[in-house]
Amino acid sequence: MDRYIFAFPSVNKALKALTILKSSGFSGEIVRTPRNLSAGCGYSVAAEGDPGIITEILEKNGITPKASGKL
Repeated sequence: MDRYIFAFPSVNKALKALTILKSSGFSGEIVRTPRNLSAGCGYSVAAEGDPGIITEILEKNGITPKASGKL
């Protein structure tokens, strides 16, 4: 399955996003944001799964990624 990266405005938002994704059954980890995304605090969440579904889950929980892309 493909891995995607989701950038956030703060490390606290990235940590909260990771917690939400893990509780929703997705695997993921906190990673440094690649320069090509250069959005937010420098930390992102890398996760496997459909990026549309992941974004939808995060937005339903009040977190909107600043940027996203395929790893």
